[in-house]
Amino acid sequence: MAMRAALRCFSANLHRGLPRLSPATRLLVARSCLRTLGTTAARSTAINFTDKHEWVQVEGDIATVGISNYAQEALGDVVYCGLPEVGQTLAQMDEFGALESVKAASELYSPLTGEVKEINTELADNPGLVNKACYSDGWLIKMTIEQPEELDGLMDQAAYDKFVKSLEE
Repeated sequence: MAMRAALRCFSANLHRGLPRLSPATRLLVARSCLRTLGTTAARSTAINFTDKHEWVQVEGDIATVGISNYAQEALGDVVYCGLPEVGQTLAQMDEFGALESVKAASELYSPLTGEVKEINTELADNPGLVNKACYSDGWLIKMTIEQPEELDGLMDQAAYDKFVKSLEE
């Protein structure tokens, strides 16, 4: 929140100082500022996927983990979420919980090595959030990232879409 206010203030003050520059220089500065801010925002909101259908969104040194839309559709209506304890340390691909639905049960696997910092307690009373909003309110855990290089082994959206398509053939 404070960062947004600082950026707004910076932006307003930058714009006031630009008239002293030539029109071509103002355009160049404005474009480079927009490009930098856009790239940063895209990195912080990018979602990556595992071949077990978990997704990961990184913000700073914390990763939020959930299941993909493909996985929640395959499961059907989720009726129970078994999640780990806060403080539990997970290695990449460790089983950390399970989801049960009216159709099936599915284990959950850690996409990264790290410590569980938070679990989505809303899922205890409302496990259907996984179906309604798997990429937002239906997240499962938040964890630290102990080995950032593991992120390189995850799929981006395009690669995951291709992977899912290969499963359907």
